[in-house]
Amino acid sequence: MTDFKGVHYPKSVILHAVFFYLRYAVSYRELEEILAERGGTVDHATLNRWVVKFAPQIADSAQARKCSTATSWRMDETYIKVKGRCTYLYRAVNRDGKTLDFMLSERRDLAAARRFFRRAIGSNGLPERIVIDKSGANLAGLQAINVILKFTGRGRMTEIRQVKYMNNILEQDHRFIKRITRPMMGFKAFHSAAATIAGIEAVHMIRKEQIPADGETAFQIFAGLTA
Repeated sequence: MTDFKGVHYPKSVILHAVFFYLRYAVSYRELEEILAERGGTVDHATLNRWVVKFAPQIADSAQARKCSTATSWRMDETYIKVKGRCTYLYRAVNRDGKTLDFMLSERRDLAAARRFFRRAIGSNGLPERIVIDKSGANLAGLQAINVILKFTGRGRMTEIRQVKYMNNILEQDHRFIKRITRPMMGFKAFHSAAATIAGIEAVHMIRKEQIPADGETAFQIFAGLTA
């Protein structure tokens, strides 16, 4: 359950503001103006604090509640600017384009790849196969996971396929994340970037109907993730 203790605004105002920022391509100052036109006075710095505080909690809830996914994965990474430098957003979807997991990393190397695969497998189970591009780090990361599985006897090994065109569905999926982050003009700190992207991914999962709903709107599903 998301804790709203200590905030000086109604929960509904906070959730609408956070949802709007994560769902649509707006800056904090633009969102501040939009709220002002509707009679709400909220400083852009306060909006930032709300997103950084609540978005990761809502994303964790979305991951816990999402529907089960297929065991054929597509994995790749895209870049996100933080303080003018490239960081790397590792992402995995299933063969139908449903989000499996994501992780922002300051580096694109073997350690980051292994960390991402362990995280994704931990939250989604072991896939039958994973399609990746020609990245040597990603290949080595998966091979390291397979070696552990083989010698510990903890499960079957995962088939690894390096076929770039089969990752087109993931390349298309990256576009939504980039479209939302573009007006943000780059992030100033890594932790705020990771928090914001987690929220964007959660909203994207709602768009892809991965969260069980009973005729609810996207915002109602989003708000329900705080309960």
